[in-house]
Amino acid sequence: MTELLFRDDEYLRSCNARVTQADERGIRLDRTVFYPMGGGQPGDTGELRPASGQSIKIVDTVKGLLPDEVIHVPAPGSPLPEPGAELVAEIDWDRRHRLMRMHTCLHLLCSVVPGAVTGGQVSDGRGRLDFDVPGSSLDKEAIASRLNALIAEGYPVGPRWITDEELAAKPELVRTMSVKPPSGMGRVRLMEIAGVDLQPCGGTHVRNTAEIGPVAVVKIENKGKQNRRVILAFAE
Repeated sequence: MTELLFRDDEYLRSCNARVTQADERGIRLDRTVFYPMGGGQPGDTGELRPASGQSIKIVDTVKGLLPDEVIHVPAPGSPLPEPGAELVAEIDWDRRHRLMRMHTCLHLLCSVVPGAVTGGQVSDGRGRLDFDVPGSSLDKEAIASRLNALIAEGYPVGPRWITDEELAAKPELVRTMSVKPPSGMGRVRLMEIAGVDLQPCGGTHVRNTAEIGPVAVVKIENKGKQNRRVILAFAE
């Protein structure tokens, strides 16, 4: 297993690490700041810098088959480090921070739009959620106005943990129909926007909604009888 440093501090940009395995799938470390793709959020990119030898560009980060197994995917043709090698792992912070801002904004969107979430995706500078609601119930300008008000009001954002049993007793915390929160490990991580939103999430987020910055509702698409897709983008 890999020690997931981003889980306790999403603002860490680099860390010292040791290679535990390197093969055709990628590079595994004993600890990492790289977030692996999951929950609609892309995996981090960046580089691994061995104490000796050539730096390795990381083009994606994915989950392995084992719990907390993180695989750093190198650019094609990159040299693979030897197991036991010491290195510095550093993410592309500007990209990660944009993903953090948008992921947190999608949680705000959950609080603004009623109805279950049927799908979603975070991308660099954009994001979208699909809702099980009638189309006539969504107003583009009203959603944008409410979102930007919540952002500007500067609500604190942070994780908290509950047990599997506590989550089972409160099924209303789970907003997503397409992605089930991980359970069976004894506890589940919740992301809380104080007084605004609370739901299971393992992704990375900013510490305050003001950090998101202004956003725009690009469009609302009809994706089925009661499936409406709300697409957001940063206003800048």
